Amino acid sequence: MIKPFEEHQPDIHPDAFVHDMAFVNGRVSIAEQASVWPMVVIRGDINDIRIGARSNIQDGSVLHVTHDSRFSNPGGEALTIGEDVTIGHNVTLHGCTLHNRCLIGMGAIVLDGAVVETDVMVGAGSLVPPFKTLESGYLYVGSPVKRARLLKKQELEFLGYSAEHYARLAWRTAKSES
Repeated sequence: MIKPFEEHQPDIHPDAFVHDMAFVNGRVSIAEQASVWPMVVIRGDINDIRIGARSNIQDGSVLHVTHDSRFSNPGGEALTIGEDVTIGHNVTLHGCTLHNRCLIGMGAIVLDGAVVETDVMVGAGSLVPPFKTLESGYLYVGSPVKRARLLKKQELEFLGYSAEHYARLAWRTAKSES
């Protein structure tokens, strides 16, 4: 379901895929070949959410933001997802920034003001605390996350592969539903 919030209508590229059983509202921008799968909630009601090209948001994930208040940074915390990012099942992203070619494992939580740099994997079930920066090229695991090790060449290649796979799967799903 795609709905406006007040005067803000989601901006979804014609080549993006949003499953009929997902909920998207407000100040949301979804780029080309990005995919949003069943039971995902993307609430851009009180700040901006940007999802880059070929990024995929898998089943049951929740994406939200922080509003401008005396308890937050000036302007609140928007949510930005770069290109070729894989968001695993049941992930919570809240007012954070994910750069390109990241993988956020199933059930992970990334909180306000956190920054995940390019080419990072966050392990399933991990918690990225507010305002923590995850440095490029590493695997992070735990609650709260700790840097585990450098990513292997095959894992770095997988980051791009995962985005390509989900772009193809979204196209196949949209085609089978029409």
